[in-house]
Amino acid sequence: MAKTIIISNRLPVQLQIDNGSISAIPSVGGLATGMKSVHSEGESLWIGWSGLTEEEIPEDLENDIDAALAEHGSSKVKLTAEEVDGFYYGFSNRTIWPLFHYFLEYSEFELASWETYKAVNQKFADAILEKADKDDIIWVHDYQLMLVPRMVREKRPETSIGFFLHIPFPSFEIFRTLPWRAEVLTGLL
Repeated sequence: MAKTIIISNRLPVQLQIDNGSISAIPSVGGLATGMKSVHSEGESLWIGWSGLTEEEIPEDLENDIDAALAEHGSSKVKLTAEEVDGFYYGFSNRTIWPLFHYFLEYSEFELASWETYKAVNQKFADAILEKADKDDIIWVHDYQLMLVPRMVREKRPETSIGFFLHIPFPSFEIFRTLPWRAEVLTGLL
């Protein structure tokens, strides 16, 4: 039976480590609430970052974290603190978010953040490819993961892939003046 695989930057649960034990608390608001019915009905898997960096996870708790997430139909993508900084706080939130909201004066363009963004998107794509079967429906969410659909499509051209952008996509005019536009647009298209 085909399953729906939901992919977002964060999972629908928040993990907490307390005295060597893991607890997973359902997230409220935003994407987690909006996708709850899709995730809870039928066969589904939610792939995303757990909210804990690799440095924060003791090696002996790795299997416990995987088990706690599995109870909530979820699977993690492991990110380091440096990856979170470059991918999420860097390119996603200091470049894409202001750019897509027409705040050019607040957009920062750092090549290192772009490279990290691409590498992390590849990690998400690899996690999907590892978990997805041929007939599964893949549904990628938001600006943090805009490169993922193409990365998956390159390896699995027959797979059904959807993408939902939760912020407005700007007019093409905004990209015409950017020096790095060719590489970014090539990655998005």
